[in-house]
Amino acid sequence: MWKWIRWTAGIIAGLVVVLGISGWAYVQSLDLDAEPRGNRDATAADLAFVRDAGPAQRGRVLAVLSSTARFDQDRRKGGYELTEISRAYWVFQANGYEVDLASPAGGRPPQTLDDGLVDADYAFLNDPAVEAKLADTIPLARVDSSRYDAVYFVGGKGAMFDFPGNPDIARIVRDIAPRGVIGAVCHGPAALLDIELPDGRPLLSGKRVTGFSNAEELFLIEQARNVFPFMLQDALAGQAGAFVEGPMYLDNTVVDGNLVTGQNPWSTWSVAEAMVRALGHEPVAREATTEEVSVDLLATYHAQGLAPALARKRQGPRAGKHMLLMHALVSAMQWRLREAWEIQHLARN
Repeated sequence: MWKWIRWTAGIIAGLVVVLGISGWAYVQSLDLDAEPRGNRDATAADLAFVRDAGPAQRGRVLAVLSSTARFDQDRRKGGYELTEISRAYWVFQANGYEVDLASPAGGRPPQTLDDGLVDADYAFLNDPAVEAKLADTIPLARVDSSRYDAVYFVGGKGAMFDFPGNPDIARIVRDIAPRGVIGAVCHGPAALLDIELPDGRPLLSGKRVTGFSNAEELFLIEQARNVFPFMLQDALAGQAGAFVEGPMYLDNTVVDGNLVTGQNPWSTWSVAEAMVRALGHEPVAREATTEEVSVDLLATYHAQGLAPALARKRQGPRAGKHMLLMHALVSAMQWRLREAWEIQHLARN
């Protein structure tokens, strides 16, 4: 019996070693170190679409950030997501809109840093004018909404707690909605719940909207239904004409008149540019980031399959392997094994 146990243990140990070596060889073959990374020292001058932008000052956009630092009995980090303001900020600036930052409590709001930062994110962090705005955001109670052409609600889990039911948010939206543009991304659309317009109509009545989906939320936080006051998708679907759900963690931006909503952080660029269009202007030309190319490639895969996605990838521009492999991992964790294999194949070829 002991001989059989030793033999079995040896086989298992051998398999572990083989799998470990195979995994190491697979990762090495991906050459991830050669992947482009954001420039930590980037400034606005390094962003061509900002540096070379031509539009004169057209107006102002108010960006609202959450003040809620922690939730779930202080176990989880809230705040706002950096990438959901940094990328939108530069789009608005490049298109002639000065951006003011506000928050429910004022002062410096809590920030959540994401992985995979790009030059625009680092430029935001390195910009002295931005830092001054972040250090002293305008308390919502002191916001003069008549100064703004649009309001943009930045996501981050904190938004689920201090955006809904906020009387100052309702006041600002009621003033801007009849004449300007309302935008929100990821958890930001929580701000749009239970708001009535000056004529008594609910803001979301009959509207097509999106926001962070149940599938995305529950994948990241299995107990989401217990730790959040509500599920954003359910709440929006209950008040809007339709909730438009896209694939997990891919760009999905929905425009309904002057209301622009995005499903997740990867919708930020397109939400900001859609808001510029809703304000009556074509956004300045901008080279897509490697991450955006990857997201677009994944959208092609989900809509058309592997072969068209491979063909599109070979035509360029270059897609990033990190994003593709992240999605392969998500698929594998959900036991969609064929999809996981095909996406990793897309990353490698």
